[in-house]
Amino acid sequence: MVPFSRKIKAFGGHQRGVASPGYIDNTIEESSEQDVEAGSFLTETERNNTIDSNHGDNPYLDEYRALVRYVDTYRDANAEVGEEDFSQEDQKRPWWAFWRGGKSGYTAASLSDFETPTDWLNTDIRDGLSSMEVERRRKLCGWNELSTEKENMFLKFIGFFRGPVLYVMEVAVIIALGMQDWLDAGIIIGILILNAVVGWYQEKQAADVVASLKGDIAMKARVVRDGQETEIKARELVPGDIIIVEEGHVVAGDARLICEYDNPNGQAQYEAELTAQDITSPRREKFDEGDDEGTPHIGHAIVAIDQSAITGESLAVDKYMTDTVFYTTGCKRGKAYGVVTAGAQASFVGKTASLVQGAKDSGHFKAIMDSIGTTLLVLVVFWILTAWIGGFYRNLHITLPEEGNNLLTYALILLIIGVPVGLPVVTTTTLAVGAAYLAKEKAIVQKLTAIESLAGVDILCSDKTGTLTANQLSVREPFVMDGVDINWMMAVAALASSHNIKSLDPIDKITILTLKRYPKAKEMISEGWKTEKFIPFDPVSKRITAVCTHQGVRYTCAKGAPKAVLALTDCSEEQASLFKEKATEFARRGFRSLAVAVQEEDGPWEMLGMISLFDPPRSDTAQTIAEAQALGLSVKMLTGDAIAIAKETCRMLALGTKVYNSDKLLHSDMAGTAIHDLCERADGFAEVFPEHKYQVVEMLQQRGHLTAMTGDGVNDAPSLKKSDCGIAVEGATEAAQAAADIVFLAPGLSTIVSAIKISRQIFQRMKAYIQYRIALCLHLEIYLVTSMIIINETIRADLIVFLALFADLATIAVAYDTAHYEKRPVEWQLPKIWIISIVLGALLALGTWILRGTLWLPDGGVIQQYGSVQEIIFLQVSLTENWLIFVTRGFETTPSWQLVSAIFGVDILASVFAGFGWFSGGEGTPSSPASISSKLSENGATDIVTIVVVWVYSIACVIVIAITYQVMTRMRSLNDLGRKKRSAQDTMMENILTHLSKVALEHERDERGGERFYLAHKQVVEEEE
Repeated sequence: MVPFSRKIKAFGGHQRGVASPGYIDNTIEESSEQDVEAGSFLTETERNNTIDSNHGDNPYLDEYRALVRYVDTYRDANAEVGEEDFSQEDQKRPWWAFWRGGKSGYTAASLSDFETPTDWLNTDIRDGLSSMEVERRRKLCGWNELSTEKENMFLKFIGFFRGPVLYVMEVAVIIALGMQDWLDAGIIIGILILNAVVGWYQEKQAADVVASLKGDIAMKARVVRDGQETEIKARELVPGDIIIVEEGHVVAGDARLICEYDNPNGQAQYEAELTAQDITSPRREKFDEGDDEGTPHIGHAIVAIDQSAITGESLAVDKYMTDTVFYTTGCKRGKAYGVVTAGAQASFVGKTASLVQGAKDSGHFKAIMDSIGTTLLVLVVFWILTAWIGGFYRNLHITLPEEGNNLLTYALILLIIGVPVGLPVVTTTTLAVGAAYLAKEKAIVQKLTAIESLAGVDILCSDKTGTLTANQLSVREPFVMDGVDINWMMAVAALASSHNIKSLDPIDKITILTLKRYPKAKEMISEGWKTEKFIPFDPVSKRITAVCTHQGVRYTCAKGAPKAVLALTDCSEEQASLFKEKATEFARRGFRSLAVAVQEEDGPWEMLGMISLFDPPRSDTAQTIAEAQALGLSVKMLTGDAIAIAKETCRMLALGTKVYNSDKLLHSDMAGTAIHDLCERADGFAEVFPEHKYQVVEMLQQRGHLTAMTGDGVNDAPSLKKSDCGIAVEGATEAAQAAADIVFLAPGLSTIVSAIKISRQIFQRMKAYIQYRIALCLHLEIYLVTSMIIINETIRADLIVFLALFADLATIAVAYDTAHYEKRPVEWQLPKIWIISIVLGALLALGTWILRGTLWLPDGGVIQQYGSVQEIIFLQVSLTENWLIFVTRGFETTPSWQLVSAIFGVDILASVFAGFGWFSGGEGTPSSPASISSKLSENGATDIVTIVVVWVYSIACVIVIAITYQVMTRMRSLNDLGRKKRSAQDTMMENILTHLSKVALEHERDERGGERFYLAHKQVVEEEE
């Protein structure tokens, strides 16, 4: 190795205004058809032979001068560590403009089966497709996105009239029409239409808010259209589009490579190659190595593609002319033209995604709603049967419209009050409005039932970078070997980095930007360096290698994992020991270490030192974790970092230090139960790969936990799908977003915990409404059936339909209530809901019976001047039922003004009904025994003083009910009733499954050529620490 003094001296001739080296050409041909975006360079041979002659504004800077300029001019938009400003105006679409926007009407099945015509792929790379041709093709193949199914708004509206509960109300309409009760039939129809309109509109408004945010995560693609290079949204691509595949970008659709970007004349060679290979299919997936070997390639690889998510290959795969690059894979090296052969849904990834999405899960929420609806239907049938049996003893007819009471009228009344028509609409609306609330927190809900899942999550498996940490790497204390100048080490580290300024890897970016602190190093790389070959990082070699030349001398620069780079060098035992000790110290302090080494010509490798990188925890993470733990949420950290770094990060976040190597999950001799215990009790896992994430989720679910998993890569999709609530974090790939239930646009753990709180509030709204609605049904069923049997009296059907209408009008606003959230993961606890609802319904019925009893008194009881039995009972029922929602919602928070206003408005309307005696039927049908008070009005009207008395009595009833409700909710036995046991253990099954996972099928061939298969135990390979 040449002494270091010689390296420093080599740069001395360029420090006092000396002219640029002779190999730099200061002219650029006007006809050059290179990418004019700053940061894009020419080919390895050309990009070092041109330089800007216009004070750095021309894009064709030589590689290293462009790099230096980037270092000098870079301004960090997040210089002050903190949350990014994500504020933006929600673009809302007018409700009446239903025809605007929307996705393609083609179904997922038809799009995934679409075969691109061969002649569509004959696009010229200079001209691309015309705008008219793009539109024509899009009509045939749809938009380039994984989910393009458009909901038919009319069918969606009709859907609000379907379901067991709604069918019962429609039967009630038929009965009313058959009885020629036009008013009741009309009101019931009005209730059905009102519920459908409100539900449809609110769902649509919430969906519009979510859709407006989805534009923030849209993938982009660079294409050639109408002879010009332009950037568009990836969803606008069509088969036959010419796209530019370049380093650091995601491939926006299955595409066939044509030629290198700087070789516009390569299309002729590409066409000749197509003819020679006789490629007729627009898509040539080649996953088997044998296929690649069978096709000879022309020239060198033009791009390197990371397709690990599809094939499982760790290394980036070299792609040659006519090779296919796949949708959502990432380009690691190179820049080339390609022609799109298949859209998202017809792509390999799209077909796979359609298989996953094809099986539609009805979800736990729908099962709960069906269970409640079915139970209420059974109860209605029971109460109708009971009322009819009582009617038989009173010789009531099936139907005689001219008479007051008959069996069919009883059935109609009980059908109306026994089935909550608003239950499906209000719960769905609450979820939809909740999704809009979450959207304001930058959380896009992919399916509404995910809100329920998120509310019940008790374990959150979070990745480290960007979620627990700030994802803002900084260089801390570089370690330099004896006799090495730190400036030279930093210069070599910059040489062994990607120089594509448009899409720098975070580590390469901070390595290059750190040159600001080392002006001498910056001068070194700006003086006549030329990159001959660049090999990006791969998980096998665990290093980056760059071959560079300076003044005719070749330097091979390496940067990577300490152990990998140390293995290249011939350090003495003492130097190696010191180096390892320092690397261990860095790891214990939570630093990531990058070793730097250089080789001059064919000489020995020289170890220069180590750069320590630190990604600090977000300022709010420790507090957020404490808050999450207070909510009954266990946070587990899953990171790809070394175990020492993971432990230090956990210690800094007060997360606990029970962090284990992920190999213990898949490659361990422990028993199945022991592995499950380890997974359940661990605070985190280090050196995690996607398969480990999947294993963690599976083990926790087997123990009865509801698990949320965060992810951002394509290969995280399986674990996101497997988890109870998959969370795609900020910056996640489109494939991860498609697999996730919720997509976050804001970074950090605090956004996730905030979303969990909101989801629990949404859950509380639904739970409060369901308790309220069941209690209402039971209230009137108990009171009316007993009054039918005992005194042959009922509330008139006309007033009953208004009670149903008022209940729905008042409580649709529950979706906007300021609910509280529980301090533990929520569950439906149906036994608890039914017990509380039955008690509340019975108390309401008792209160109504007490009021009815006073009306038999000779002095009129509650009647002050004049009044009607029908209207007084109607008013009392309406008031107590409306106010019951204030009880079931709890008293931890103040009701929203929307809810209070809606209920107060309905109460005033009910009072007006009583005051004027509307729909009371005058004196009405007398009960048995009949009320004999002289204060009963003939026209059904009620005086204002009596109305006030009924209000006061109703308030007293609600206070008693509220006290009872509080006592019941604080009973420990009732509070835990119906909760599932989490951390359930099945020792036998866990051990069996673990043993089966360690069994392998082995194959061998004997000397005679015979084959033999047999079961064997998988070999456990322990890596050296």
